[in-house]
Amino acid sequence: MPAVVDVAGNRRNAATLVVSIDVDADPRTVFAAMTDWERQGQWMLATTVVPSREGGVGVGGCIIARTGIGPLSIVDPMEIVEWEPPYRCLVHHTGRAVRGSGGFVVRPLPAGRSRVVWSEDLDLPLGLAGRIGFALLRPVLRVGLKVSLRRFARRAASGSTSGSAST
Repeated sequence: MPAVVDVAGNRRNAATLVVSIDVDADPRTVFAAMTDWERQGQWMLATTVVPSREGGVGVGGCIIARTGIGPLSIVDPMEIVEWEPPYRCLVHHTGRAVRGSGGFVVRPLPAGRSRVVWSEDLDLPLGLAGRIGFALLRPVLRVGLKVSLRRFARRAASGSTSGSAST
């Protein structure tokens, strides 16, 4: 992963992770369930999420994720920068440990189904060491995200999710 130049002309170490899954539920149901932040821990591995500013709803709203186990946890505050129910929620990671952008897009499919595309475009710290570290961790992160999205898809298809943050 080479350093890239962003739109402002700044060099940065970037790492991208993209995972998608098809869900047997319509986009409104999927978006509402994905943005039910307090229930995200029911399907996202080793993660809890709480809304903060604006209840985590709409542009300018904020959420705080805590990922990991015990002392090996990372706090990941995020600000919502795009909010287009029921199709898109993009965030800017604003913490010390995790910086960059991320989010999900919901695409409608035939027969009332949806495709969720989850992506992260992270700014890596520590130069070459950060790029090497991410290269080593990427397969584990990808598997964890795939497992989490499969869990989400099963819950959404069975109706065992209830979203409330889609307005």
